[in-house]
Amino acid sequence: MTYEKRKPALSKEEIDELRDDLILADSLTRIENTLMILSGKGGVGKSTVAVNLATALAASDREVGLLDIDIHGPSVPMLLKLEGAQIPGVNERGMVPVRYNDHLKVMSMEFVVKDQTHEAVIWRGPMKHRMIRQFIAEVDWGDLDFLIVDAPPGTGDEPLSICQMAPPRSQAVIVTTPQKVALKDVRKSIRFCKSLGMPVFGIIENMSGFVCPECGATHQLFDSGGGERLALETGFRFLGRIPIDPRLVVTSDEGKPFVLEYPSSPTTDAFDKIIGPILDLSPPRLKRH
Repeated sequence: MTYEKRKPALSKEEIDELRDDLILADSLTRIENTLMILSGKGGVGKSTVAVNLATALAASDREVGLLDIDIHGPSVPMLLKLEGAQIPGVNERGMVPVRYNDHLKVMSMEFVVKDQTHEAVIWRGPMKHRMIRQFIAEVDWGDLDFLIVDAPPGTGDEPLSICQMAPPRSQAVIVTTPQKVALKDVRKSIRFCKSLGMPVFGIIENMSGFVCPECGATHQLFDSGGGERLALETGFRFLGRIPIDPRLVVTSDEGKPFVLEYPSSPTTDAFDKIIGPILDLSPPRLKRH
């Protein structure tokens, strides 16, 4: 008599992993487009760009989620005056994100830390990966036209995790400044995206010129055009240059998105031009039927 060899039962860890994969897959189907805001180095204004892009897209009647995956130093809550906010609760689909306005939902590590002022998050890579996975799969984002992800600079754990589990319609937007040192590191981000198979939607040159608060003219403080030259060199789309406006520092400290506070300014005009091709990825919902 022969006996059929039975396949070993799945372990609890394997069952949990399969369940998590199903939850993640279901969540990702409700997100039409994901834009990873990346930079090769810190200090290029990436978080400010992410916040203003998200609020500008939301102001164009798109449903937008803004995910801050900087585990150790999240900036988005301060830039949107959401410091001290906690997630509103948990429902059957997971954590409820903080709602900034009718079209913009926000999630950040800061919203789930009890002592936001003094508590330091001391985690290694696997813990970060798990938390980022929860931010996507176990947050009730609902149906989104865009999920904007503000990732820490560089090519470490957080950008790696989010790129590895990103939805199929995910692309990177790389932020740089005109200086050669920033452009050098941006090339690393481009190679990072290529190695992971992450399409690059385009390159933004931030801090490109200075808007005089007296006359409104734009002056070049540093070399400009580096981002555009890099785009030509790599074959990626150049989305535009964003000039420095002194009022941007003030609005950021006050937690007010610049594009909403100063809709008529060279800096806001630059953001409007940048979101043009992004909006084409997702037409207004009333025009989809």
